[in-house]
Amino acid sequence: MRQSRLPAGGANIFQKIRGKRAEAEARGQKLFDLSIGEPKGPALLSARQAAGTAVLSDAESMHAYQYNDSPAVPDFSRRFIRAHLAAELAVDGLDYLPIPGIKPILGLLPLACGCAAAAVSVATMTKPGYPTPADWCDYHVNVSHYALALNAANAFRFAMADVAPGTNLIMLNYPHNPSGQIAEAPWLRELCQFCADHNIRLFNDAAYIALSHGAESITLSEIAVDFPDLSWAEAFTAAKLIGNGTGWHVGAMVGSADFIADLKEVKGKTDTGFVAPMAAGALAALEMDQSGIRHFRSLYQQRLELLITLMTGCSMRLAIQPRAGFYTLWESPREAFGEVMASAEQFNFAMIENTGVVGVHFGKFLRYAVCADVSVMQADLKAAFAAAKVSYG
Repeated sequence: MRQSRLPAGGANIFQKIRGKRAEAEARGQKLFDLSIGEPKGPALLSARQAAGTAVLSDAESMHAYQYNDSPAVPDFSRRFIRAHLAAELAVDGLDYLPIPGIKPILGLLPLACGCAAAAVSVATMTKPGYPTPADWCDYHVNVSHYALALNAANAFRFAMADVAPGTNLIMLNYPHNPSGQIAEAPWLRELCQFCADHNIRLFNDAAYIALSHGAESITLSEIAVDFPDLSWAEAFTAAKLIGNGTGWHVGAMVGSADFIADLKEVKGKTDTGFVAPMAAGALAALEMDQSGIRHFRSLYQQRLELLITLMTGCSMRLAIQPRAGFYTLWESPREAFGEVMASAEQFNFAMIENTGVVGVHFGKFLRYAVCADVSVMQADLKAAFAAAKVSYG
């Protein structure tokens, strides 16, 4: 008999919420969807125009496989990454790699650390956090993974003592989804030295770096170059950078030559590269339309302030003030709708069923995003949280 050959209960949090959201819609519930971590609308016009010109090009390279290079967009990776940084990175000991977005690359990282032949231990930022690194680790037989300690008390920055002996790879995510917290230079320096001393490879998913609220938010790349014995890599993407670039699947990595070489070997055997015209469009926006990028950063900051004021006014407790991105993270109430809430999941589903407000529950926390225009739904949101009558007593 034909049936699934995967373990039961394998859906991740986003799949479960999409299912609950669909059930509510089927009942005729009007939804106020704050669960989506995806910008609304199109990409920046500057990016679309450049991509349009590129796709109309007669150059064969613009329509061919790019593999681990970018013949259609010369020097793409270095230029793409350079546009994110305050200064050019030192050349010695570095290498670059174009990628089709960050998510598919996350599964290649343990492979590049040798998990096909030997056991690999991976530390992730997934409790609370974006679950894909842990999901990828679960699919690799020789990989064991654990979540580093992240909470409001440590400002969602783990301590070196939290890294277990024998760890081979740490997968960072700064700025962090869902807390919006950033990495700062002193902490990153301590981490880089620790990883160099313990022969741990260090990776950062910098998807939200362009949406940082202040100059104190720094990339791993800017610090790691000062540690010649460190094996490291950092990934950047156009997904949240150019308005809505989530379907463009364009990004780049930089890192120590040894780590990038291993990634190139694995990726070269399993991937044919990004779509060149979209890369041309993303790079054009990044190099020539920083005002457009600043517009989105400012827009999300304004929406964050609005939502935080609204929800705190309805007795919700903010876990920590976001410093980047378009997410807010909240402590789960103990009581709502006259009932004891045993978990953040119960509260989230109760909000969906009773008010149509959709968030994402992460452990003891709830994430509400501002990708949608919360200003047009603020009256409904205020009424919804007021109706919940939340309590933390």
